[in-house]
Amino acid sequence: MAKTKDPGENKTRIAALERLIKGYQDSYYNGEGEIPDQEFDLLWDELKRLNPESPVLVGLGADRADGFPKARHLIPMGSQEKAANPEEFRAWAQKMRIASYAVQYKLDGASLELQYEKGKLVRAITRGDGVTGDDITPNALKMGGVKESLAPGKGPAFSGGVRGEVLMTHRVWREKYPDKANCRNAANGLMRRKDGEGCEDLVFVSYDVSVPDDDGFFNDEFEKIAWLKERGFETSETKEFSDIEEIINYRQHISERRNDLEVDIDGLVVKDRLTDMADLRRTRPERQIAFKFELESAVSVLRELEWSCSGVTYTPIGIIDPVRLAGTTVQRANLNNPDMIRALGLEIGSAVLVVKRGEIIPKIEGLAPAALVPEEIAALEKRPITYPETCETCGSALEDSGTRLFCPNPACSKRLHHRIEKWASVLDIRDLGVKLIEQLYVKGKVRNVSELYTLTREELESFDRMGEKAAAKVIRHIRTPGTLSLAAFVAGYDLEGVGELVMEKVASGGFDTLEKLRAATVDELSAVYGLGEITAKTIVEGLAEVREDMDKLLAGGIISIAAPALEQPLRGYSFCFTGELSTMKRSAAEEKVKALGALAKSSVGKDLSFLVTNDPLSLSAKNKKAQELGIPVLDEKAFLAILEDPRSVDSRAEKKG
Repeated sequence: MAKTKDPGENKTRIAALERLIKGYQDSYYNGEGEIPDQEFDLLWDELKRLNPESPVLVGLGADRADGFPKARHLIPMGSQEKAANPEEFRAWAQKMRIASYAVQYKLDGASLELQYEKGKLVRAITRGDGVTGDDITPNALKMGGVKESLAPGKGPAFSGGVRGEVLMTHRVWREKYPDKANCRNAANGLMRRKDGEGCEDLVFVSYDVSVPDDDGFFNDEFEKIAWLKERGFETSETKEFSDIEEIINYRQHISERRNDLEVDIDGLVVKDRLTDMADLRRTRPERQIAFKFELESAVSVLRELEWSCSGVTYTPIGIIDPVRLAGTTVQRANLNNPDMIRALGLEIGSAVLVVKRGEIIPKIEGLAPAALVPEEIAALEKRPITYPETCETCGSALEDSGTRLFCPNPACSKRLHHRIEKWASVLDIRDLGVKLIEQLYVKGKVRNVSELYTLTREELESFDRMGEKAAAKVIRHIRTPGTLSLAAFVAGYDLEGVGELVMEKVASGGFDTLEKLRAATVDELSAVYGLGEITAKTIVEGLAEVREDMDKLLAGGIISIAAPALEQPLRGYSFCFTGELSTMKRSAAEEKVKALGALAKSSVGKDLSFLVTNDPLSLSAKNKKAQELGIPVLDEKAFLAILEDPRSVDSRAEKKG
């Protein structure tokens, strides 16, 4: 059995993910998104799997309403797979091979879980981080569609969760809240008010219901909708389909008439008709997908072009006439690179089609169709776009490779200075800010990464306003030992266009050590899926350029590169968890074993490898079943020992039978 990762490697990976997500989120909001939404979602989900308590997830993805108590969801509210077009949806559907689909409107509001005990509402919890949210029960009781008590129906009074979306109708928004950007923003703001004022203007529309202690309570999505309607809940429009193309046509039909609906929707949710509770407990359920509408677009005029310089790369930003998109006013839009400008045939004065990717990043998609361009705009005088020719820092002639415009001078001070900034950012070195780095560079104290680690307290003390204690603190933070993944280590050297995500692809392609990477040719690297010849050449040439400095840094012993991860040492085993764990949430434990290749099961069966519980003498159904089948029962200490050393799993598994 393969040896597991050192726990330190997980910490390294978590730190890398946190840096990536914060960086990409910043670039999204600054209009310079670096990666597609789908790739960002993968990073988000991996961090959530490795460290559900990460402050990055809470800070960026959780909805926070200060003053409300926290509460756990009955079943995690995971994110959904997404399809932005028919091709992506077809690929998902062909992979899933589902016989019958339940297709619902994808409501565009704020998610809420209503928790009932014996038919009485006890909590209303916002989505939060997907596991824990804010208990806003007093506010929820003021909303339309929220039931304080439920009709009993057949059998015992209901104990479980009803899920839905908090929405504001278009009519209420127009009449009472036109100052808000859109209905969604207005609803989000009101539901979080401490005084609950305005919550009566909101409506709760349900789309799901579950009973955590009885996975067989509902076997069918249409059973759920019927049950919700019987108890007076307003429900999301839900239809049954068996043909993929019919779903695609239905999406087009609904997209064309969505502005006539009372509330906002931004696509369809397509699910397997048959309910699979084990799938619904996943961070991202496999058997459902958000089939989103096409991006909202608007026609504008390209008035000017600005060139934003990051490091030594010059990125074009279009300045356009203001247009409204996804509830905000847009005046700046991405153009990515010189090749894109040429391919689109853009000129200053061109009528352009502008979209918002992921409803965050404004982007010029191309020239606007002639039929959409008013005569006065079509008649505007056009002039060619000009490109900067020399580096604003060193005066070298810029190189236009098509995919980027950049300064090729390896000695350009901006390139070297930016590299040190990037390294400090990747390692998150405290108190080593941009201004201090600039001072160090200008005074010749630090001209490359390795020189950071030879810097002395005495040298820092000579700087203005830098006392002995402050200098010692900076040096201590710089010299804190660190082990980086290969991806983070190389990304820290700021090779143009080569970030951590790119390097993770390279490592996954088999070039997972610095030695292998240095020995690789352009042809070998360009064969890595999703890389390409230009990026491969940048890596090869960049590594040669910084080789000496990398070697000096590693020789110093403060910074090291983590060994390659050994994947899935628990493949073939399965775990089921019951009761509470003290060191982590149950969902986190499930994700840890899945990350090591094992299966996480929701019930005890003859194919189960281990039941994990801190109460092995419990008379619960799972404990009894495990004893009957001779399945090993582990306490938390034994479970943690397996995570520490998966090789020990073999001896523990031998106890079965």
